[in-house]
Amino acid sequence: MPQALPASAIPTRDVDQVSAKDIPYADFLKRYVHANQPVVVTHIADHWPAMQKWTPEYFKQTFGDRVVPVGDGLKQTFAEFIDAMRASAPGKPGPYMYRLFLHQDLPDVLPDQAPQSQHGYLRQLASRLMPPGWRRPDGFLKLLIGGPGSSFPMVHFDTNGVHATVTEIYGDKEFILFSPTDTPYLYRRKGAPNTSAIFDPTSPDLEQFPLLKQATIYRTVLEPGSMVFVPRGWWHTARPLTHSISVGMNSIDGSNRRHLVLETFSPEAGVLTAGQKVKSSIKIGVYLALGYFMNVMEWLQAQLPGLARALGFPGRQVPAEPRWTQDPSVAVIAPDSRHVA
Repeated sequence: MPQALPASAIPTRDVDQVSAKDIPYADFLKRYVHANQPVVVTHIADHWPAMQKWTPEYFKQTFGDRVVPVGDGLKQTFAEFIDAMRASAPGKPGPYMYRLFLHQDLPDVLPDQAPQSQHGYLRQLASRLMPPGWRRPDGFLKLLIGGPGSSFPMVHFDTNGVHATVTEIYGDKEFILFSPTDTPYLYRRKGAPNTSAIFDPTSPDLEQFPLLKQATIYRTVLEPGSMVFVPRGWWHTARPLTHSISVGMNSIDGSNRRHLVLETFSPEAGVLTAGQKVKSSIKIGVYLALGYFMNVMEWLQAQLPGLARALGFPGRQVPAEPRWTQDPSVAVIAPDSRHVA
């Protein structure tokens, strides 16, 4: 029988928390994004229409007959899903929605998230200089819904070196994170190295996962209007404490662009031929050079905005200090923009 983990067996820390009203965008980038540190930003979505509209009943009544993706291989009508989610309990968990991409599956609700917050800004994913296959100006915006007892189905970190954000709209949701430095203690799955074999890190089988005691758990509870920033490489999972509705996004900038390129093009030993490895190395060089150029543009926009405007950077490159009033529904996404998901 699994041995429950005492609360004191693993060091636990709270995730930093700041208010969007108190931390300038430049400070947010320096202290958290570029430092690769998680943070909860409160009052990030207080102005969204979704904060007043989105409830389980709203989705059931408005989109009840629409068949939507819920999890891998699972589709239901929204009414069926909401009924199952409402019946979810710790002893009998219901489904957790984590595969619904809003631009693709439910574009009707996109205007409910405008204007977007600069702290959740997509940065280079929205840039016109990103290659078409990588450009994703909605940040792979996903709808996440679950009830008590349900949870994201795995402890994982996002692939392609992306940062992630999740903004809570309705209810409360607990997040559990682990630093990339704790990767040796998290029992990576064979064939899926960005996922852990540990389903519930707060109550694991210590005989099966003894190394987990050497890790540190970071925990936080998201309340409506708050966003958690999950940096590149940080392991995480989530579980609703109440009926919960939230949205998730990804972002790329100078702090993680290199990881995107290397994860995409680095050859695996014994898999590619010599010629393919040469082509891979060339692609890495080209895309890293483009990334460095974009980083220089970002720096110029932050330090010499007059020169940047004269060179025509704004509109071509993500602004260093965005006045982000974009309505997500106007984002134009190329059909092949599916590099990150």
